[in-house]
Amino acid sequence: MKNFYSFIFFLISIIWVEPAIFAQTTSFKILSDELQQLQKQLVPDSRVAILNIEISDTLQLPIVIKGETNLYEAKQQIIRILSDRRVEFVDSIRILPDATVGEKNWALVNLSVANLRAKPGDASELVSQVLMGTPMKVLDYKNKWYRVQTPEYYIGWMDSGGLIPKTFAELSQWNKTPRWVYRQVNGFVYNSPDDKVEIVSDIVLGDLFIAEKAAKNWLRIRFPDGRNGFVKQEDCLPFPEWVNLNSTAGDILKTARQMMGFPYLWGGTSTKGIDCSGFVKTAFYRHGIILARDASQQAKYGEVVDFSKIENLQPGDLLFFGRSAQRVTHVGIYISNGDFIHSSGRVHIGSIIPGDPKNDPARNLVAVRRVMNYSGSEGIVPVKNHQWYNR
Repeated sequence: MKNFYSFIFFLISIIWVEPAIFAQTTSFKILSDELQQLQKQLVPDSRVAILNIEISDTLQLPIVIKGETNLYEAKQQIIRILSDRRVEFVDSIRILPDATVGEKNWALVNLSVANLRAKPGDASELVSQVLMGTPMKVLDYKNKWYRVQTPEYYIGWMDSGGLIPKTFAELSQWNKTPRWVYRQVNGFVYNSPDDKVEIVSDIVLGDLFIAEKAAKNWLRIRFPDGRNGFVKQEDCLPFPEWVNLNSTAGDILKTARQMMGFPYLWGGTSTKGIDCSGFVKTAFYRHGIILARDASQQAKYGEVVDFSKIENLQPGDLLFFGRSAQRVTHVGIYISNGDFIHSSGRVHIGSIIPGDPKNDPARNLVAVRRVMNYSGSEGIVPVKNHQWYNR
């Protein structure tokens, strides 16, 4: 909030002057550049929040303030202060979500894995993936694409075929029904309780769905869009049991090893293909823990560990690599004796010990964070504590 108020007072100090002085002494470029700089201070990570505000390319009054944001309070403060100071302006700022979304401003992922892209289009960069049954906020809609925010607050665009929009009441109703999570690496949903019949869908580790016991050893599941199918009960966990797992570092590493050899995929966060931070995120999510999406974000949370001595490291610690602690580009999970498991080309074992055949001299260890036993702190959120899954 301190940065926010600094932004407001700076804005007022620039534009609350006599129109003549404003026109004579302030160029549009300077004002625009300063506004952009201050917005970066207010929202340093545009991956998790939207604040894009511009002024019209003119020095004439009234000033046109345009753009979009999902930070309602930020816009209201700007408008209120400008109005109190009697500054002439035209408000063209969109608050997301708006009428393009309507009342269905929540959604559930309807595919085993749905892609999240940087822009609304199939050719746009894949920035992340979201698993079936995951609740999301819907912020915007454009040409059959929805801009959504995931439970770790990551923002991107999803094709309409990947989700089912819901009202808040509909999402709450879904959350009150008996949900199960898929705990195997991957599998299939069948159209009857028999693995020799037609497949309804594939299914991957971490997928959530409504289910009830059906034939012996089978669950009858319901997708968010109402489709039905059958999965083996032994491959699933009831939601209450899943979110209350008391998992150890050994449990996390066991899950990580189940993905050995899986291919690297930029933006991947599923067992179909996975990037470095997506791999770490998936291993922890299997045990009911939500981590931040990207490596540079994950490096901000948990206990800082002194890695000058290898003896300080513990199994389950997150190892971060890059140019510096401020320029993290890669992450893996520490095993022991200098070994760690990570996704680079494929999921495999690496080493931080120089001279070890598994060591990559080009990788520079720059930070270590301990997240085990810190569940519930910022950036390390148990599913059972996340309102979107439980409201």
